[in-house]
Amino acid sequence: MHERVLFGAAYYHEYQPNDRLELDLDLMAEARFSVIRVGESVWSTWEPENGRFDLDWLQPVLDGAHSRGIAVLLGTPTYAVPPWLARLYPEITGERKTGQRIGWGARQEVDFTNPGFRFHAERVIRKIVERYADHPAVIGFQVDNEPGNELLHNHGVFQRFVDSLRHKYGDVQKLNDEWGLVYWSHRLSDWADLWTPDGNVQPQYDVAWRRFQAEQTTDFIGWQADIVREYARPDQFVTTCISYGRPAAADDELVRRLDVTAGNPYYAMQDGLLHPQTEQASQSWTTNGTWALYQSADRMYSSQQRPFLVTETNAHSIGFPWDNRPAYDGQWRQAAWALVSRGATMIEYWHWHTLHFGAETYWGGVLPHNGLPGRTYREIARLGAELKTAGSLVAGLTPDSDVTMLYSQPSKWLMEKYPPLSHEDGRPDYQSYHGLFDPFYRGAFDAGLQVRILHVSQFTGSVDEHPVLVVPGLYLADDELLSRLLAYAAAGGHLVVGPRTGYADHEARARTATMPAGLADAAGVRYDEYSNVGAELPVRSATLELGDEAAATRWVDGLQVDGADVLASYEHPHFGRWPAITTRAHGDGRITYVGTVPNAPLATALLRWIKPSRWQDLPSSVTVTSATATDGRRLRFVHNWSWDSVSIDLPDPVYDVLADTSPGEKLHLGPWDVRVLLVQ
Repeated sequence: MHERVLFGAAYYHEYQPNDRLELDLDLMAEARFSVIRVGESVWSTWEPENGRFDLDWLQPVLDGAHSRGIAVLLGTPTYAVPPWLARLYPEITGERKTGQRIGWGARQEVDFTNPGFRFHAERVIRKIVERYADHPAVIGFQVDNEPGNELLHNHGVFQRFVDSLRHKYGDVQKLNDEWGLVYWSHRLSDWADLWTPDGNVQPQYDVAWRRFQAEQTTDFIGWQADIVREYARPDQFVTTCISYGRPAAADDELVRRLDVTAGNPYYAMQDGLLHPQTEQASQSWTTNGTWALYQSADRMYSSQQRPFLVTETNAHSIGFPWDNRPAYDGQWRQAAWALVSRGATMIEYWHWHTLHFGAETYWGGVLPHNGLPGRTYREIARLGAELKTAGSLVAGLTPDSDVTMLYSQPSKWLMEKYPPLSHEDGRPDYQSYHGLFDPFYRGAFDAGLQVRILHVSQFTGSVDEHPVLVVPGLYLADDELLSRLLAYAAAGGHLVVGPRTGYADHEARARTATMPAGLADAAGVRYDEYSNVGAELPVRSATLELGDEAAATRWVDGLQVDGADVLASYEHPHFGRWPAITTRAHGDGRITYVGTVPNAPLATALLRWIKPSRWQDLPSSVTVTSATATDGRRLRFVHNWSWDSVSIDLPDPVYDVLADTSPGEKLHLGPWDVRVLLVQ
C-alpha cells in the first residue's frame, strides 16, 4: 500500500445523466488519479428487487479504471437500504426512541442488528464481493459507510443490552450497588425492572448504554469484514470510512476488526484556513480552523496509531445549498499535504462529479454540474502531479509529536448527556468534552508543537514515547488509570492535568477522594469547589510570557496550594483567591495542573513554557511539521496559511521534493503555499 500515496475520488457512474465513462476516466488519468471508490451507496441498483441481482453494471467501470492504471476500492451498500426491503420487512426499521421508528427517505434508518436485515445484507455482500474480488483493479473493500449514525432503541437491542448487563454484573443487587440505584427509588428487584433509556437521567446507565451501542456498531462492521475476507485476496485490505462524530462508534475499538483506518475529514475552506485563527470557531462535522484540520488527521492516526486512508474530503463546496465556499487557489494542496504529513496514505475526494439530484445536489465534486473541467479540477490535478513526483517518499509517514494528548471516549459520551460547560447564553454545551480538550490541542498547535492523540486504551505510560502528556476532561478514570498517570510523572514525564480529570470512576460515580482524585498529593494542589464562568477572566503570571489577551474561560477549579508553585493567577475580586495554573516536581517528572479552560493565547503560552518549539520567530502564518519516511529519511512540511508571501530561514540543508531543487538557506513561500522538504 505504500508505493505512493493513493489519490482519487469517489466515482458513481450510475448517477450520471448520460454515459461519459470513458471521458471521466481519461480526465482522472490526466489528473494522476490512482484510485476510485465505487458501489457503496446503491443497494437498490445491485438488487433491484428481492432476490434479483444486477451485478454486471460495474464491470465497465472496473475494466476502464484498470486499463488506465487506476485502482478501485469497492464498497458494500449496507448503509442505504432499498425501498423494497423496507416495504417487505418493516420490522427492520430502526427506532430513535422506544417504539418510535425512524422515517424512511434518507439513509441508515435500519436496525442493523435485526436478523432479517442481516440475512439480506449478507446475501448482497456475498454476491458483490464474490463477483468482483478477483478483479485486478480491486485493491480493497470498504464495508458500510460512516457507521454508528443512530443510537438504536429497538426492543431486541434493548433486550441484548439487559443481557449484557446481566453477564457483566451477575445479579441485580450488584447492579443496584454499582449504579447507586437507591437514588430516587431506582433499585431493581428483577432484570425485567430495568427501564428503557428514553427517559433515563442516571449517569451510570447512560455510560453503559453508550458503550453497548458502540459495541453493536463494532460487531456489525466486524461481521461484514469477516464475510468479505472469505473472498478477498491476501493483498486486498478491508476498512470502513469513519465519521468521527458518530454517536454510536468508538473508533479505537472499531478498527480492531479492520486492516486499516479510513476517515472522512471535512473542513472549512477559504478564510476557515487562515492561520492564526482570530476567533474560536465552533466545530461540527466540518472542522473550522487550520489547527482543527490537523486535529482531525491526528484523530485518524490515533485509531490504530498507524497511517490511515482519507476516503472522503472536500472537493468543491461542502455542505448545503446555503453554504458554498470552495477553496482559494492553493488550499487543496495545503490541506492534502497537511493530511499526508500526519500519516495519510490516500487522499480521496467526495466526489468526482457534482450530483444533479438528491439531498447532496450542492455538495460539489471535482467536476461541476456541467461536467467540464474547471478551477477545482486544475488545482486537484496539480496536486496529483505533485503526489506522483513525491512517490513512495511520502507514503506511510510516521508523524512527529512533541506533545501527547489522552483521549477518553466514555468521558465524551457522558458529557454529551451531562455537559459541565455551557454556552454564553446559559444553554448546556453538549460538545463539552471537546470544549475542554480542543483548547489544549490548539494551544500546542499555535505554539508550533505537534500532537499525538492517544486513546486511554492505548496508554502504556511510556515516558520515552510521550515526554509530555496532556490530560483534560478525563472525567471517567478507574483507579488503575490514575495510578498509571501518577507513575508516568514519577518516571520522568510531564503530566499536564486539565479540568474534570479523574473526578469520577469508571462507572461515572463521583469520587470521595480529595480532588484531583489520586493526583492531589503529588500535584501539591487540591480543590473542593468549582464554578462555571461567563466572561473571560484575565490572567497574570511571573513565569509564563503572557500577552494582554491571555485569559481563563468557562470554568474555574477553586485550587488550594499544598506544595505546588503557582504559574498563573486570575485577576478577579472573587476568583483571584485561587491560582489558575500550578506546577510541582514529582519523582523524576512534573505535574502541572490547569484549573480552567485556557483561551488560545493562554494555552499557547503554557505549551511554549512546557515544550519550546524548535522553530522560533516564524511568520505568524507559517507552520512547520515533520515526519519520518518508511526508509528512515526525515521530511518537513512548511505551510503558509495566508495571502501574504513570506520567507523563512532554514536551520538545516534541505531538498525541495516538489521543485526538484535545493532552496539554500532561505525558503520563499507564496500565498497559500506549501513545500515538502527532505532533510539532507
